Amino acid sequence: MRKPTVVVIGGGIAGVGAAYALANAGCPVTLVEAESSLAYHTTGRSAAIYFENYGAAAIRGLTTASRSFFDEPPAGLIDHPLLEGRGALWIGTPAKEASLRSHLADSEMTKHPGRWLGPLQAAAMVPVLRPEYLLGAVLEPEALDLDVAGLHQAFVRGLRAAGGEIRNSTRVDHLERSANTWSITAGADELAADVIVNAAGAWGDVVAVMAGATPIGLEPMRRTAFMVPGNLAYRSWPLVGDTDNDFYFRPDGSQVLCSLAEEKVSEPEDARPDELDIALAIDRINIATTLGIRAVRSSWTGLRTFAPDRAMVIGWDPKVAGFFWLVGQGGTGIQTAPAAGRLTADLITTGQVSSELAEQGVDVAGLSPDRFT
Repeated sequence: MRKPTVVVIGGGIAGVGAAYALANAGCPVTLVEAESSLAYHTTGRSAAIYFENYGAAAIRGLTTASRSFFDEPPAGLIDHPLLEGRGALWIGTPAKEASLRSHLADSEMTKHPGRWLGPLQAAAMVPVLRPEYLLGAVLEPEALDLDVAGLHQAFVRGLRAAGGEIRNSTRVDHLERSANTWSITAGADELAADVIVNAAGAWGDVVAVMAGATPIGLEPMRRTAFMVPGNLAYRSWPLVGDTDNDFYFRPDGSQVLCSLAEEKVSEPEDARPDELDIALAIDRINIATTLGIRAVRSSWTGLRTFAPDRAMVIGWDPKVAGFFWLVGQGGTGIQTAPAAGRLTADLITTGQVSSELAEQGVDVAGLSPDRFT
């Protein structure tokens, strides 16, 4: 049986993960990316942590189902391990007790429950924390550093090895469907495909309108991160985050990566840092710690794009034939990419979810675009 020809729009982690899975399922695949390099926007600006306890309920099955790829990726795709031990420590002041207790209770409903720490215990783990600032903390030891660039490159290698094609600097300008075939105008290129996969991130609704599909109501949200001077002695610290997402920081080599953890609605754009966001993050971190941040070495901003219910959108458009959604990753796109790509390939090639994904509790209905109709 002939496998469908697929054009994937978007060269971030979602797009390359899906293109890799589709090519290895036997589909002729072309990935088109508007920028001159892949992963230019959100993926290239992510500092990912693998959290099985993070994200909407429909997303968590994808996170769990992706773990086997991270632990044992196919031969020849990576040069070093994708996961490394880190842990996460969620802290709160006395005024945030309800939020911190809720965080603990939520983690206790998962396979990897968190553990309550008192102020002195938290400060013993991360000595720069001010005990007088804290009510306590919730430790999630199973949180892991995830090599974003290594994972993205693994998908690119696997896609090319399976015969897939990548075209950079190829912005999609026009989509038209006739006689069960898509005609795609992208820059100077004219492509044809049975299926389009919309993995355009913050531009997902823009691509949908081109295809004649109803926009989902995606909201790109700004998040800024920056590097400050640190110390190699910090490298054993967990990520430290405020329980209400007012800030977070974690060691990164001889530096400390910091963020306001903000979510500010944005247009799809090449986002740039706001100095006021950086200053506010520094102020909050300096109040909670003795880091005494005074200098910023580098900064960047990415767009984390959410569907209205904050779960990912993976599946066929309910009205436009041959148009497949793969958007709304929010802050979970990296840690879910292997399973999201596999689910995309399953639904496009067979219409059935693999037993491996089903056994991990992947919620197809909870991810489907049908939930918005």
